[in-house]
Amino acid sequence: MDWLNYHHLLYFWTVAREGSVSRACEQLGLAQPTISGQLHKLEASLQTKLLQRAGRGLVLTEAGKVVFRYADEIFKLGQELQSAVKGAGPGHPLHLVVGTSDALPKLIIYRLLAPARRAPGPVHLVCREGKPPRLLADLASHHLDVVLSDTPCGSAIKVRAFNHLLGECGLSFFAAPDLARRCGGDFPRSLHRAPFLLPTEDTTLRRLIETWCRANRVIPEVRGELDDSALVKVFGQAGEGVFVMPSVIEREVCERYGVKVVGRAEEARVRFYAITPERRLKHTAVVALAEAARREVFV
Repeated sequence: MDWLNYHHLLYFWTVAREGSVSRACEQLGLAQPTISGQLHKLEASLQTKLLQRAGRGLVLTEAGKVVFRYADEIFKLGQELQSAVKGAGPGHPLHLVVGTSDALPKLIIYRLLAPARRAPGPVHLVCREGKPPRLLADLASHHLDVVLSDTPCGSAIKVRAFNHLLGECGLSFFAAPDLARRCGGDFPRSLHRAPFLLPTEDTTLRRLIETWCRANRVIPEVRGELDDSALVKVFGQAGEGVFVMPSVIEREVCERYGVKVVGRAEEARVRFYAITPERRLKHTAVVALAEAARREVFV
């Protein structure tokens, strides 16, 4: 088996990430001749050119892109190895950095993340909210361990990521007690021309609601479009309109906001995913999260 010098590979990986030898020197604390010399040795051992000049910086050759992808995976696995070993020791919490889609209801996020905190040993949880494209970019650059979303990562987004289905459920329609009484009766026809609070148009939930309304010949009177699910519930609690949430958090929504269920749409299915950089789940806390979601949350 040919021997690969991983120090040389690390220097190349850092130069490729930083875009220049000088910036890599700052990151590694090494002199420029040292890094340049090691890069030449790596290219000689692989018998191919990995980097080429482009203005004042460096860009990857086609072979360099292949080597960089492998190096990226190698050093990511090395980081996971260190985290796993440290997390297994007493007094060393296991770090879990989660990206959550801003369209996900906070109650769903809590239900999904609570089991991760029950993973063996202490878990240090970091939760970052954002738009799915930005979260997936952070996932690809290893700033996140997992992304929770109601939209799978598709081929249109050019990142290496894998979708792990956590579960699915139908939709529930909620309203403040007075409005719920007015909208009660012949569901779903009772919702025709009823005041509605909808998510914004670029969300999975909005598309599901609109498809369901068309299928049931319900024309909602849209009173507001809000991209914050917590704000939707507050407006709904005040009687501003009917709002829709995944049925899996139906009980919590009713208890916390004092609203009533107007009706349910079991045929309108919303799905939830854990998106990770690897095909097989490896992070201990993410494994616990996925298993609990399938066993306890979406039953």
